[in-house]
Amino acid sequence: PEFSDSVYISRLQDIPSIIDLTYNKIVRNYIHVYTKKRRESVGAMIGLSDYYFPIIEEIFEGYGIPTELKYMAIIESALNPRAVSRVGATGMWQFMYGTAKMYGLRVNSLVDERRYPLKATHSAARFLKSLYNIYGDWTLALAAYNCSPGNVNKAIRRSGGKKDFWDIYYYLPRETRGYVPAFIAAAYTMTYYKDHNLNKA
Repeated sequence: PEFSDSVYISRLQDIPSIIDLTYNKIVRNYIHVYTKKRRESVGAMIGLSDYYFPIIEEIFEGYGIPTELKYMAIIESALNPRAVSRVGATGMWQFMYGTAKMYGLRVNSLVDERRYPLKATHSAARFLKSLYNIYGDWTLALAAYNCSPGNVNKAIRRSGGKKDFWDIYYYLPRETRGYVPAFIAAAYTMTYYKDHNLNKA
């Protein structure tokens, strides 16, 4: 099923979230990616979320950060603790080697704690908290998680000092432009999957 913009807007507004879940055509396109093109992988993620989301929520609550940030793990790794990107980011939270070490994860020839969901989630929470302390804005913290604070700061400078994700959108790296819309679409999809006839795989 496909729904009108007004339905998507009202459903997003109904999701309890401290983070602004803006709706626009970019977000709508990502919603369609999840609910139409990637139905099989979304079914698998729905099943995995039953196990991983309560763990992530409990850890994030302990750090005082919004539990809806759990949806990042959907776009980072499809909730796969063994995921490895083409540039070597690893685990459910896709840590690069340097960031992993900085936030207390052991990575050596014998062990890679980026693949341990509990430890990696604690590190992701600390990383997100430090990014929020820089920007005071969760959508900018999300963008910085994806492309580094250096790139977000550059985008803010190029925009003339604006500090809203959508105001600096075109100054961000291409991949990061899609990151926040994909996060919003993941939050929508994991909340309303039944309305799209999606089920656990």
